[in-house]
Amino acid sequence: MSIQISIIKIEGYGPWTLELGSDREAQLQMLQAKLYYDLQKLFSEKDCLVYQNRQDELFAVTNGLSVEDHSIILSYISGSYREINLSMAIGIGSTPLDASLNAYCARRHNNQLRTDVPLYGNHTYLLSSRHQSTVRSDMMVQIMHIDIDGSTKFSNMISPYEVSTFIIRIFLRIADEFVNKKSMTFYLGGDNFMIVSDTIPSEEVKSIISNICEQLKVKLNCGIGIAKTAREAAGAATGALDTIRKLRKEGIIHQVYEIRCL
Repeated sequence: MSIQISIIKIEGYGPWTLELGSDREAQLQMLQAKLYYDLQKLFSEKDCLVYQNRQDELFAVTNGLSVEDHSIILSYISGSYREINLSMAIGIGSTPLDASLNAYCARRHNNQLRTDVPLYGNHTYLLSSRHQSTVRSDMMVQIMHIDIDGSTKFSNMISPYEVSTFIIRIFLRIADEFVNKKSMTFYLGGDNFMIVSDTIPSEEVKSIISNICEQLKVKLNCGIGIAKTAREAAGAATGALDTIRKLRKEGIIHQVYEIRCL
């Protein structure tokens, strides 16, 4: 089984921001927020999902999306953001981290779609060391949706800013644990996180989550979704999280619950 990750990057971001002068921060924040919105809209329409890595770099889980599909999205975005140059590099791997590294290698070797060069001609696209097509029938993704159980309780005990710093500590702990499993964790806002992973057994996930809960003195719920595309897997993961809440009302306690859509 394999997964496809695309890296979307604003090229030459640092030098470009300096050209805007010192009173640039509001303009940059608005541009970054709008770019994320537009990319998420376009990719989600193709059953993909976009996650922010850094403000000038985003990761998309793009199972089933061809180079041509990427080109269409990039062409549309470039027409709306003529002031910046975007690139998209595509990687396939057996784990999300491996796929992202293959996409990174594509960027390093300039095997990427860009807005400042033609999207045709002699360009080649490095997908991985073994695969030459982005449309694969054996692709799948496991997505975990984690939230903090009872976060409103400590919200009433400490300041909103202290709540945020506590959530960041939880995020870093989760990210550290799952990067060892070659998975990638993203903060969604509020008290929610998503992990893009491969087929980590639910019992192993439960063990990791339990250890984090014990060490940080926090309660976490984790819904797991497994499907061929990112949107379907994320939907299943959120559905699994909703199931945990529903079962709890019936007196049935699950910390981790999995839904497969294969």
